[in-house]
Amino acid sequence: MRPAQLMSVLEQEFLSAETGHHTPAMLWGPPGVGKSQMVAQIAARHGAPVIDIRLSQMEPSDLRGIPFRVEDRVEWAVPSMLPDAERHGSRGILFLDEITSAPPSVSAAAYQLILDRRLGAYVIPEHWAIFAAGNRQGDRGVTYTMPAPLANRFSHFEVETHLDDWVAWAYSKGIDERVIAFLRFRPELLFDFDPAHNPVAFPSPRSWEFAHRALQKFHEKPALLTGSLQACVGPAAGIELNAFVENLDNLPDLDAILAGDEVPVPKAIDLQYAVAAALVGRAIRAKDTADAGIVHGRILSYAKRFRQKEMGVMLVNDMYRAVGESLFQVPEFSEWAQTVADVMFE
Repeated sequence: MRPAQLMSVLEQEFLSAETGHHTPAMLWGPPGVGKSQMVAQIAARHGAPVIDIRLSQMEPSDLRGIPFRVEDRVEWAVPSMLPDAERHGSRGILFLDEITSAPPSVSAAAYQLILDRRLGAYVIPEHWAIFAAGNRQGDRGVTYTMPAPLANRFSHFEVETHLDDWVAWAYSKGIDERVIAFLRFRPELLFDFDPAHNPVAFPSPRSWEFAHRALQKFHEKPALLTGSLQACVGPAAGIELNAFVENLDNLPDLDAILAGDEVPVPKAIDLQYAVAAALVGRAIRAKDTADAGIVHGRILSYAKRFRQKEMGVMLVNDMYRAVGESLFQVPEFSEWAQTVADVMFE
């Protein structure tokens, strides 16, 4: 399932914990596709806490607690890491990350916690959602086969990578527009992991964020930039991104485009992706300013100039996702829409 759809599923599962219809959800996927980050985003959206428990680092007694004697009976000290309404709040997310890396003895201890929402005398607060995540066995991580009794306690979702969803997230998080443009140009590199070769650094949604950070730190140190990018996304992808960035010296004058000048569209495809990404970035920065309508209108006018209409559609699609329906109120939008009437607008 693509990330945008899965975010909607997790949103409903979180909300359903308050109505009694919540089902624990298990996210499957290779490393670096954003499983943990999606859970964190849902919690942040609702101002709810996340208790992240890594079962791979635990012993069975870490969940069950420590026994102690009270007169002639034995009671259990509940681990403080487990959700508690008084300490953590009346609602939140219990996130069991790396669950497929947990040894069977620990998985067995989690059965009752996941299905019955209790473990011995401990009870998970009523309005807390339960999510889990783990790698598949073919991903070359340290994984165990999920026992059938444990698997049957979850609804299961496979996390797919999807460029449009990643681009929308990247713009919202201020990811360098050069990285976004490069992945528009080379979409197959959003995620390129071959478990047969077990690479150390490889392209993934997570590692492209690392590449963004490298560009901020080393953009004025070209002797270090290539090696830093390779350290983030792997040797081949790092070299390609560096070459792409170096070619951006030939990018059209963005200020002239926003001033309404007749700026030609570059002929090189990589530069077309770069100018499109840069203009979406300018549209985002202009949002909620007095000049928003003017800036968005001039970007729409420029979008009409692409000989490949799909390139203009991509630009406007990304801009719409970033700035919202106010784009439809800009006069130039209807003019642009007429020029691409034969191209589907998502």
